[in-house]
Amino acid sequence: MECAISSGPSRRRRTCSADAYAPVDVLYIADGHHRSAAAARVAALREGRNGGTNAHERFLIVAFPADELHILDYNRVIRDLNGLSEADFLARVSAAFEVTPTKEPARPTSQHDFGMYLGGTWYALKTKSAPGADAPPLDRLDVKLLSDRLLEPVLGIADPRTDARIDFVGGIRGLDALEARVDSGAWAVAFAMYATSIEDLMAVADANEVMPPKSTWFEPKLADGLVSYPLDV
Repeated sequence: MECAISSGPSRRRRTCSADAYAPVDVLYIADGHHRSAAAARVAALREGRNGGTNAHERFLIVAFPADELHILDYNRVIRDLNGLSEADFLARVSAAFEVTPTKEPARPTSQHDFGMYLGGTWYALKTKSAPGADAPPLDRLDVKLLSDRLLEPVLGIADPRTDARIDFVGGIRGLDALEARVDSGAWAVAFAMYATSIEDLMAVADANEVMPPKSTWFEPKLADGLVSYPLDV
């Protein structure tokens, strides 16, 4: 790997040659799928129209080794119970999950378990019929399981990308943030998720599938900033 480090009074910069990633067999897009897709579309549209330069074929990325990434839970809050009373809602949830009230915030400790905050009470949810190890990678994801067995059939949320009745809370904010949302009265119920594993994310990509929206909250996050990359120079 050929890299150079340049220093100055106010910066330290590391740059690598184009073949620095030659030993890497595959790169996974763990975050920034929309930006990557947009860059690919720009490259296709500008092919042969950029004055002989190939600036449109490149875009900025940051690459981390898989063992240096940390995925946190990405939790859900729902605005209403889809016309159900709390008792009716709990009965519907009990059809697919074992529901146990808890005195403490119900943070999931294993895959296919969930926490639920409703009416000032935390509940531990355990999937009654969990996907097996031989299930398709996408079907093993907790975010899809919750959508398929609760959010869509019980709460009527068919498309989390567009439905204004659902919002997402990054795990970095803790379970207190879920309680605060529901206790405010603006949201009816919250779900605490078990974090997606790096291995599951890679398995979905290897199967040529697309991760459901808001499946992962990544750390470390890069510092905010503004980068301009001119295509016409």
